[in-house]
Amino acid sequence: MDNVKNLAVKGAFWNGLQLIVNASFTFIIRLVLAKLLLPDQFGLVGMATVFTGLIQVINDLGIGAALIQRKDDDLNETHFHTAFWTGVIWSAFLYVIISFAVGPLAASFYGEPLLNKLIPVLSIGILFSPVNMVHKAQLTKQMNFKKMAFIDNVSNIVVGSVALGLAFLGAGVWSLVFNSVASYAIAMPLYFIATGWLPKLIWNSESFKDVFGFGVYTTGTNIVNYAINSVDYLFIGKLLSTEALGAYTFAFILTDTFKSRLMGVINNVMYPLYGKKQSDPESLKRYYLKVVNYNSIIVYPIMVLLFGLGEPLILNFFGEKWIMAIPPLRILSLSVMVAMMVNSNTSLIRGMGKPELELKLQFVKALIFIPTLIIGIYYYGIIGAAWAVLINKVIAVLIAQYTFNRLLHISVGTMEFLNAVKEPWIASAISYLALYFLYQVAGVHYIISGILFMIVYCGVIYVMLYGELKSQLQQLKLSSKQ
Repeated sequence: MDNVKNLAVKGAFWNGLQLIVNASFTFIIRLVLAKLLLPDQFGLVGMATVFTGLIQVINDLGIGAALIQRKDDDLNETHFHTAFWTGVIWSAFLYVIISFAVGPLAASFYGEPLLNKLIPVLSIGILFSPVNMVHKAQLTKQMNFKKMAFIDNVSNIVVGSVALGLAFLGAGVWSLVFNSVASYAIAMPLYFIATGWLPKLIWNSESFKDVFGFGVYTTGTNIVNYAINSVDYLFIGKLLSTEALGAYTFAFILTDTFKSRLMGVINNVMYPLYGKKQSDPESLKRYYLKVVNYNSIIVYPIMVLLFGLGEPLILNFFGEKWIMAIPPLRILSLSVMVAMMVNSNTSLIRGMGKPELELKLQFVKALIFIPTLIIGIYYYGIIGAAWAVLINKVIAVLIAQYTFNRLLHISVGTMEFLNAVKEPWIASAISYLALYFLYQVAGVHYIISGILFMIVYCGVIYVMLYGELKSQLQQLKLSSKQ
């Protein structure tokens, strides 16, 4: 097995372990907080994160992505020191803006005075994230995902445990705030220990231009992408209520946690690998289609369960206070299934060194999505917002197909693409029919129905992919010995 493939298999293993530990724990923490807190408290944090999230995206400057994408021969120590101090100075400047301008602006926009206090605290992570940026880039370039998984898991477990304690003690919305920001601070010393790298007082203008030239497109893409993903929160909070936004946020937490975590850890593996393979279109296509397929296999059963059993799960575990979240939950679960079909698309484009193309594509998506979203919210509330998200994901798949075949010259025919993702779709359809019969027709208890659904799904996947899964397991065993 070639070295790049060996690194990819190891990376997938450690990122898979990180996903299981981190996503499961984070998911449980959020569910417990939802049980303890009220929809309007979730809504307040949702309002605040619209603004703090945008600042966090601007804070990145795309420098970390530029360090990862650049070949080792094109980088030296000056690039890393320059990137570190640029990030630190820029983040300190942004935090001042947040404290004295963004907080009051958000409080005035929504008519919620508490946001003036929430936003500066939620933004503390901005001061720590650039400190971790260079260390994360170094570990990612080395494809040392074992250390990154350890750091991520430790920081999230510690922070999540403390957040639960705060919630039980009656801290209310502040427990959510702590859970959102403290992991940056916990991770910082762990990254220094993991890399052994220490910054020096070095800043070079040529090194800055070298990484910022790539990073400016990445930052622009991230800003547009964030606007697409957060504009629903902005308009729901403004046009509806904190309670409606809280219900919509909760539906997003249930559907988006696994998807975003999975995409994050898998893209961490694939981004540097795409960079190494950017001159080999056939290898890029093969890796991309495999990533889409495996990600979908993991996420689809969760989304089908939420679609089919969302109502009894929410009412029995979280109570009637969250009943408003049930309709958008079902629609958003479908949107996640569609989104998985293009889940590694941006990493592929960026890894090929085409951040300007990625930015243009995100602008096109924004021009389509934002008007659709506003119309949906105005006429149908949070259900209309969920439908707008689903429509946007379908359009994103069509745009991705056009991009591959016409702009990147990576020939991926429609039938070839559908054939690559057929296993999770077929398994989902068969297992959903079984779930519908058990729960809706036969009246079997929803927990038993859910367990039998998972058995059917795993059985279908096993039958369809037995040979391939066996081969992947053998490769993983070989890579662990090397």
